[in-house]
Amino acid sequence: MQYKVKAISSPSDIGAFIQFNYTLYRGNAYSVPDLFMDLEMTFDPKRNAAFEFSDAIFFLAYDEFDQIVGRAVGIINKKANKIWDTRTVRFGWIDFIDDKAVSKQLLDAISTWGKKHGMDRLEGPLGFTDFDNEGCLIEGFDQIGTMGSLYNFPYYKDHFEAYGMEKAADWVEFKIYIPDEGVPARFQRMADLVKAKYKLQIVKYKSSRKIARDYGKAIFELLNTSYASLFGFSPLSENQIKQYMKTYLPVLDLRMVTLITEADGTLVGVGISMPSMSKALQKAQGKLFPIGWYHLLRALKGNHRGGVLDLLLVAVHPKYQGKGVNALLFSDLIPVYKKMGFSYAESNPELETNGKVQAQWSMYDTVQHKRRRAFKKSI
Repeated sequence: MQYKVKAISSPSDIGAFIQFNYTLYRGNAYSVPDLFMDLEMTFDPKRNAAFEFSDAIFFLAYDEFDQIVGRAVGIINKKANKIWDTRTVRFGWIDFIDDKAVSKQLLDAISTWGKKHGMDRLEGPLGFTDFDNEGCLIEGFDQIGTMGSLYNFPYYKDHFEAYGMEKAADWVEFKIYIPDEGVPARFQRMADLVKAKYKLQIVKYKSSRKIARDYGKAIFELLNTSYASLFGFSPLSENQIKQYMKTYLPVLDLRMVTLITEADGTLVGVGISMPSMSKALQKAQGKLFPIGWYHLLRALKGNHRGGVLDLLLVAVHPKYQGKGVNALLFSDLIPVYKKMGFSYAESNPELETNGKVQAQWSMYDTVQHKRRRAFKKSI
């Protein structure tokens, strides 16, 4: 069957683009929808600073009855292409019914657009930057998603492979169970040794305003430095840093945020976690009002006994990576998690090749329960 694929840009069409994911996954027990208002901001060049260095095009696919059957965004991240010396057009926020004609036409449309702009490789699912959701789920379809990751039906992988795409990178995800005994003794000894050897200190805050003032910018600059070598990474711009500081720092439970600094106050490590928002987002169904806010607030501030937490960001300056600074971070955070009553943590996606990150979980009871993949193809 031939479908109609159309580039869209009007607010009403962007709204239909966002809505399609909710419609396709309605009633799915594992899909975690984004908030509609967050996606509106992400797709708005006036409000998303990533458009400073990215071009994007939005496509919708329609059947013969003008019903939407697929969607996708084409993205050219000019900063990433310069850093990695590539000419890559990304595809992201891609969803489609189980008909390979739909996915093919969407990917064809993005490839054609990319080639017109001098690109020679198609890659995805990816967002504007690493701080958007990325990767096609290929294992763990019976596991609930997280706020920081994508969920998709099993047939997506078959569609990408049928299009002639191959693996570009894999991410793995873990359930990390909070130790009943608290911080493992071996882990605590390592933390104490690292703290003394490098004269490091743990820094905690109770005020979002103060942490933003003292370390807000430094946190995101550390992420830029720590993640620089990761697949497809492009550093956050000044305006992106301001945007993330304004959006995320005020809603964090600062008990679950730990900073590691040198003696002079220079930030060298950060661990940011929060209660899982997955079930609350499912109940909100993409809407903050009339009662979506209540579910989200309850997830943030309610009883966490037996609950799940998300490890949003863990970053250590390259000069301290592999030296046990992660142990120092979690020697502070584990007692917090235990006191708050959490059962386990979701690691969120980690590159399968990132052995330093995965090695830090070796002292815990863990289960690798998800895997996701970015695909690539020459065009």
